Amino acid sequence: RGQLVESGGDSVQAGGSLRLACVGSELIKPMTCLGWFRQPPGLEREGEREGVATTYVADGSISYADSVKGRFTISRDNAKNTLYLEMNNLKPEDTGMYYCAAGFLERQYCGLSYWGYFGFKGQGTQVTVSS
Repeated sequence: RGQLVESGGDSVQAGGSLRLACVGSELIKPMTCLGWFRQPPGLEREGEREGVATTYVADGSISYADSVKGRFTISRDNAKNTLYLEMNNLKPEDTGMYYCAAGFLERQYCGLSYWGYFGFKGQGTQVTVSS
């Protein structure tokens, strides 16, 4: 209980697509804020992650990093207790370890810069995009 487990990472060519999934063992449905973060190869500092997409469940608002807008889509399936990240037109700069996160956050903290505020985080799934 209380775990997030990501899957779906893979090695793909630029222009390809992947769908990441995060199974939440009863965490996804009750949380106020859900998100995807990544650690690209150049971001080595412990505890730092780059925000990819977050959603504030109460009003359905979604934030995307500028670099992924129009290519990535965050969604959730409460019945399956799963959070998804659909990634299309992948680019080499999308390479990294992708983490899902969940938390009881107020709307102002449900954003791309608040990785440290999320109470539940997965172990990550690796995405590698080659040119």
